[in-house]
Amino acid sequence: MRRQVATLDHGGHGPAWPVFGSRRVRERVEKLLGQAGIRVGGERPWDLRVHREAFFPRVLAEGSLGLGESYMDGWWDCDRLDLFFHRLLEARVDQQVRPLGRLLASLYGRVVNLQTRERARRVGEQHYDVGNDLYRRMLGRWLVYSCGYWRAADDLDGAQEAKLDLACRKLGLEPGMRVLDIGCGWGETARFMAERFGVEVTGVTISREQQRFARSLCEGLPVDIRLQDYRDVEGRFDRVISIGMFEHVGRKNYRLFMDTARRLLADDGLMLLHTIGGERSAHRTDPWIERYIFPNSMLPSARLLGEAIEGRFVIEDWHNFGADYDRTLMAWWENFERHWPELREHYGERFRRMWRYYLASCAASFRARRNQLWQLVLSPGGVAGGYRAPR
Repeated sequence: MRRQVATLDHGGHGPAWPVFGSRRVRERVEKLLGQAGIRVGGERPWDLRVHREAFFPRVLAEGSLGLGESYMDGWWDCDRLDLFFHRLLEARVDQQVRPLGRLLASLYGRVVNLQTRERARRVGEQHYDVGNDLYRRMLGRWLVYSCGYWRAADDLDGAQEAKLDLACRKLGLEPGMRVLDIGCGWGETARFMAERFGVEVTGVTISREQQRFARSLCEGLPVDIRLQDYRDVEGRFDRVISIGMFEHVGRKNYRLFMDTARRLLADDGLMLLHTIGGERSAHRTDPWIERYIFPNSMLPSARLLGEAIEGRFVIEDWHNFGADYDRTLMAWWENFERHWPELREHYGERFRRMWRYYLASCAASFRARRNQLWQLVLSPGGVAGGYRAPR
């Protein structure tokens, strides 16, 4: 029997795909999807509709990068991307496809510091500067781009306000304190602390758009918003807070981050670190996320975080409410979809598909409990008599 050899069009976003034994390639992908209860051409909301046969070799060759790019290119669709990804991740199908490119990227991450001062600015330019109009519509009343706290909240705005209040109570803020906000975003945390707790805040960000917006938001308050790398901050602060920024620090810089925070924090101070955590230690992030969403990002593991803290701080509290990020991301998805008619002209359909893929895949990672959301409270030498953590 003659072996089938064909060339499949890549849709204008790369080279054509040579396919050897394309039927066997399709069967291999369908078998992998079947382990998660997903069918190609099925009618359930998590099933796939494949529009190009080149989808199958592309996914096998490139793994998650090929899956994401082929969705952006319109090669396949699914009614509920979040359900699709949840099933894939729960069945750990992603761990059975390991393209060579991912191995090489991991090796590169072991050698090179991907989060130097120069590289760190890239995520600000590519992601956080993409457009304040997008984030204002997606994030809701509170322009806070991190996990909400849904314990007693009914909606996104309530969950974000509860998260900010929880963080401030964990820090025991009092009027007149000086607080450093590392990765201050659009300034909502700084404004919240200054208005409700009477503290003086210095916020640092690497995004020009965030700095511009935050300065306007906090005008008239004792808040200083700087375009500055955390490594260059000087001074002494009663409290340090960092929400949703540690994911950009990088494995090679974890100890430097902790050393910097310790240098800036008063001996009787407290630090709150709010970060996504990964289930295992790694050297590089998912390649699709790396290329299109968060360049040079890296999720810390519990081990790596603990090693960076050791000898520098006492861990007073380690709070995991990672399941709340699923609800937060799906609320952002709903806001994004509802406001898309206002955003379409500026961003275009390929961006829409990219953003949908991003929000849904991340929501699924928390739903499957593959990723976590941690809030740590750290002290330089231990709180006398012990620390009681608010919840």
